[in-house]
Amino acid sequence: MDKGIIVEEGPPKQIFEHTHDVQAKDLMRKMVFTRIWDKRAISLNRQGRLGLWAPVSGQEASMIGSEAALTKDDFILGSYRDIPQIVWHGLPLYQSFLYSRGHQHGGQIPEGVNVLMPQIIIGAQITQAVGVALAFKLRREKHVAIAYIGDGGTSQGDFYEGLNFAGVYKAPAIFFIQNNRYAISVPIEKQTAAQSLVIKAEAAGIKGIQVDGMDVLAVYKAVSNAAERARNGEGPTLIEAITYRYGPHTMAGDDPTRYRNKVEEEEWKSKDPLIRFRKYLTRKGLWSEQEEIQVEEEARAAIAEGIKKADETPPMTIPDLIDSMFENTPDYLEAQKHLYANLEDK
Repeated sequence: MDKGIIVEEGPPKQIFEHTHDVQAKDLMRKMVFTRIWDKRAISLNRQGRLGLWAPVSGQEASMIGSEAALTKDDFILGSYRDIPQIVWHGLPLYQSFLYSRGHQHGGQIPEGVNVLMPQIIIGAQITQAVGVALAFKLRREKHVAIAYIGDGGTSQGDFYEGLNFAGVYKAPAIFFIQNNRYAISVPIEKQTAAQSLVIKAEAAGIKGIQVDGMDVLAVYKAVSNAAERARNGEGPTLIEAITYRYGPHTMAGDDPTRYRNKVEEEEWKSKDPLIRFRKYLTRKGLWSEQEEIQVEEEARAAIAEGIKKADETPPMTIPDLIDSMFENTPDYLEAQKHLYANLEDK
């Protein structure tokens, strides 16, 4: 690996030595919850009860470990696969379901929850994160903006522009690549000739770290260190987490069996982040099968309640949509609102 590129690795004891046992258990609880949530979301999508869903199983360590290393004052900007981080950062679960259904309330972020809703435009969250980070810097606030992106998104112009701008102005930002090896169906080897994605930090003059994205402890440490650097005015960090998604790219018709083979899939399943962390916590006497069953039951109950609340949310109306877009509604849209109101009365 070139100079300036650091590979975060090592046994969990070394990586997580300053973190309390209760925090370690909380990481496991959130990963188990997220795995159950992912399975249920896939089922709900197939039933037609949920819209867009990008499966996350296999990527829990990179998602949960990174969010846990932040404070609630830090800002998260994700892509469409990054709903778990946004929810764990404070967005109510039922609103994430509404967002998936295209309901405007799904994107009405509660006061004090520092997130933007998932970005559908590939790579646009990178430049947005730079803007948020520079706002923190101008206000002299010791907060950090983190943007998540997939390996495919690193081929977008916004990715390079954002890194360059952040490097020049030493923005307190973290750019977190979840390299799950396939941009939909295109393998990483066919997407870039670079020996890694983290090496792209060199061109922007920023720090780069490559980390085992299947190890929640390594991810936690990498993001903690990057956040500390940002708060100290040392500039942004690019993190490449090597991970793997077990499911399809999204539930919109992708078939991973057409571009992945069983041998590869089994190899990555042996690195399952839940299995690895479960073994570690069990050896320390911090986790048991009964605790995991309890978390699974709590997850199912919370998901059921979230769906119920989403189902009970009044349907979105065109007048509501218009009102939410303008502080002072233009006259021609006020006329349209009255038109729709009259149609509804009939």
